[in-house]
Amino acid sequence: MTDPVSRTILLLDIERFSDRDDVEQAYLRRMLYDVTDRALETAGIDETLRMRADRGDSVMELIDANASVTALLRALLTEVPQQLRAVNRMASRSAQIRLRGVVAGGYVAVDAHDGWVGSDLNHACRLLDAGLLRAALRERADDFALCVSDSVYLGVVRHDHPGVPAADFHRVTVDSKNGPLTAWLHGPVPADSGDRSGDAQDHGDRGAGEAPGGSGDRPAPAPSAPDEGPHQSRPAPAGHRGAPAPGPVLNISGGTVSFGGGYVAGDQHGVSGGHVTGDVVMGSKTEGGEQP
Repeated sequence: MTDPVSRTILLLDIERFSDRDDVEQAYLRRMLYDVTDRALETAGIDETLRMRADRGDSVMELIDANASVTALLRALLTEVPQQLRAVNRMASRSAQIRLRGVVAGGYVAVDAHDGWVGSDLNHACRLLDAGLLRAALRERADDFALCVSDSVYLGVVRHDHPGVPAADFHRVTVDSKNGPLTAWLHGPVPADSGDRSGDAQDHGDRGAGEAPGGSGDRPAPAPSAPDEGPHQSRPAPAGHRGAPAPGPVLNISGGTVSFGGGYVAGDQHGVSGGHVTGDVVMGSKTEGGEQP
């Protein structure tokens, strides 16, 4: 194993990758590599300054510590959303690509099998898989959610460099196997900001209310309720919650009303939109025409 060396760690992951078929997955992987390469080129980071590991639905980049992290963040915040917008406007729903991203720093070693090891890398992967980052992406319109480690924020982001506005990053705490991790989320913290890293994983588990086969991790739209007119059924009053729900509420003008085998007299309007004149008998009669 090599000695650990300081690296900038970039992780990008495709949302809902396992929901797609083989052809769509191959297309999404190609788009992921294109987006990653263009972002790094924009940041001035060529292939001699980075190492790449393929993880199927995600890509991991170890970037030379001498490369500008500020330029990398600037490219991620500007170039990546633009690329995703250009790709997705021409793609079908099932081929839409949405990304979660993490930028971290730390020491990483390479073992004899070209595997990468290091606790800093492990922490970065925990951030990428955090429920909070997944929830943030569900609420984003630009198809990209970025989180940076505490060390990247303290060393770069908080200094408010051009193109990397410190005010746009918000401190969050993410639960992980290694305990709570402090990180900084770019953009608004999701309303459901509790970390749910065990919920709705990308590998086959679908959250409640989520659209199956969709391109993203967003919840499925709720079915639209029919327009409620003045004569439709209404829910039971609060005082009767838990009791059997009543039947349709009728809008009756004039006459008397008796239920449970009684009658309704007079002219009635608004019964399913109709008009009824005369006596309406509800229930059965006894012999002789008398109500029981």
